[in-house]
Amino acid sequence: MPREAPDGPEALAGIVDVSRETLDRLQTYVALLRKWQPAENLVAPSTLGEVWRRHVADSAQIVPLFPAARTVLDIGSGGGFPGLVIACLLGGVAGARVHLVESNSRKCAFLRRVAAEARLPATVRDGRIEAVLADWRDAVDLVTARALAPLGDLLGLAAPVLLHGGRAAFHKGRDFRREIEEASQNWTFDLVVHKSRIDADGAILEIANLARKGG
Repeated sequence: MPREAPDGPEALAGIVDVSRETLDRLQTYVALLRKWQPAENLVAPSTLGEVWRRHVADSAQIVPLFPAARTVLDIGSGGGFPGLVIACLLGGVAGARVHLVESNSRKCAFLRRVAAEARLPATVRDGRIEAVLADWRDAVDLVTARALAPLGDLLGLAAPVLLHGGRAAFHKGRDFRREIEEASQNWTFDLVVHKSRIDADGAILEIANLARKGG
């Protein structure tokens, strides 16, 4: 059997072009992730050997799909996917800002450490998504989430932003069609399904014009 290619920045080839400065930011992030992983379990242990492909490249798909997005709201950020990856890629873009919402204080500490060391345009919001978004007033170009909750629940969590004309991009796995069907029972929305370039069975769901059924 052919040997698998070692996991590294080459996983980004064909997904997004990165400058030397952007690569430095991503490498700082991955190094800190590997350092903090034993204590904080930031990614599934079985995927640690494929961090660049399974997590970094997968998250990076968002940026070329939404090239005009400058202000991003990442909910349930966890270990920073896709939010911190997006912040790394937008690090040299004027006016860019990624808001990371996470309720676990130790993971918030990790997110802040990466943002500081890699000098990212990222702000960490420590708290439950419902509480943070209840009083949200900042303009947002894109709401993101990855491996957080079923689509119907995500729409409910992001509703304070999406009901006012916001747009979302949610990473989903092989059951995304069932999730769309279930979410459609309570919500109406415009949908574009972008086939994942990393997960053969997955997709990135682009959501716009969200409204609750029955008002």
